[in-house]
Amino acid sequence: MAAISFKVNGSAKTLDVRDPEKPLLYALRNELGLKGPKFGCGLGQCGACTVIVNGEPVRSCTMPVASLAGKDITTIEGLGSPEKPHKVQAAFIEEQAAQCGYCTNGMVMATAALLQKVSKPTEQQVRDALAANLCRCGTHDRIITAAMRASGGTRG
Repeated sequence: MAAISFKVNGSAKTLDVRDPEKPLLYALRNELGLKGPKFGCGLGQCGACTVIVNGEPVRSCTMPVASLAGKDITTIEGLGSPEKPHKVQAAFIEEQAAQCGYCTNGMVMATAALLQKVSKPTEQQVRDALAANLCRCGTHDRIITAAMRASGGTRG
């Protein structure tokens, strides 16, 4: 058993991990009780499990816990709260950019990571940042609008 220490949403955490290859997603959901990241495909292809690690959006379903020692992880729970949502969360609410909501975690986290790097992205930069996140309900148009709103930009 290995002890892995990292920060999650600003708080120091240490997990005793029997299997160092265990995906971060399982540790977040099952051991830390953070249910925002979702299990979608388990292959890192859909984006439902996206979290931000040291400023980069990553697929937590394929990220081994052992590779995260000393890293800073942000989940959707760490962005904002219902009382004070992060600007990306607020924009998604205002634009009603969710239908079933399953992809929303990944879309919000990928957008938040983009805005940490590029404060005023173009619509094409937003599209590129979200291209690998899948939404089967077809709310992509509202998602792009919400991402642009969060950046203070407009579409077109």
